[in-house]
Amino acid sequence: MYRTENSEISTLLNKVPEVTIYFWIIKVLATTVGETAADLLSTRLGLGLTLTSYVMSAAFIAALIFQVRAKGYTPPLYWITVVLISVVGTLISDNLVDGMGISLMTTSIAFGLILATVFALWYRSEKTLSIHTIFTTRRELFYWAAILFTFAMGTSAGDLMAEKFDLGYGLAAIVFAAMIGSIALMHYFLKMDAILAFWLAYILTRPLGASIGDFLAKPVIAGGLGWGTVTTSLIFLAAILLLVVYLTTSKADRIEQATAEA
Repeated sequence: MYRTENSEISTLLNKVPEVTIYFWIIKVLATTVGETAADLLSTRLGLGLTLTSYVMSAAFIAALIFQVRAKGYTPPLYWITVVLISVVGTLISDNLVDGMGISLMTTSIAFGLILATVFALWYRSEKTLSIHTIFTTRRELFYWAAILFTFAMGTSAGDLMAEKFDLGYGLAAIVFAAMIGSIALMHYFLKMDAILAFWLAYILTRPLGASIGDFLAKPVIAGGLGWGTVTTSLIFLAAILLLVVYLTTSKADRIEQATAEA
């Protein structure tokens, strides 16, 4: 480690993966697990929202400490942290909506405002929102704060579209997928800023994954396929595991060490 000229924060190897097709696949898989695992623990296993929230928050904080203390990007540690933050983000939304009776519209807007504030503070502090320069502890903490509220907002927005707007889980997933596709087209053909396109797509993958999870796990009578939370969670966790093993051995998603910025 070394120090930048104008900062006392130690610089590290880049702490996040390169944005490849594997990144997006695992991200959607992780968001789906976040939706189904939260339901599995709180409802199917009978832990309840409160106890589930305490247990998963503790697990996430432990993983985050190890992730922040790591010297560089390690696929198993990084993606474990993503899966856990996905569950915690889902539980934050569920506690407010189901536990406290706050409307999905209100939580969607509130989380959106909080996320915008995180981005504003991050940019004001670091002058960039690029994930290719997550090589200081401060930048990494901003990064994980942003991710937490993308998950919380995405959970509320996905439920809002599927339930309150009565689109159904399958149609809601198609709508969010089409929105992500539109962002990709604007980036590649209309030259939308890469950082803006990334974060917009990242935000939308959460409600996409939540809608997919609900569509697969919910009973047929509720508009799903009836796979159940156990089966859905296990299938998607197995897929994540296989991809993470591949990335660990192939190193196909490593970002070269970035040059320190003042």
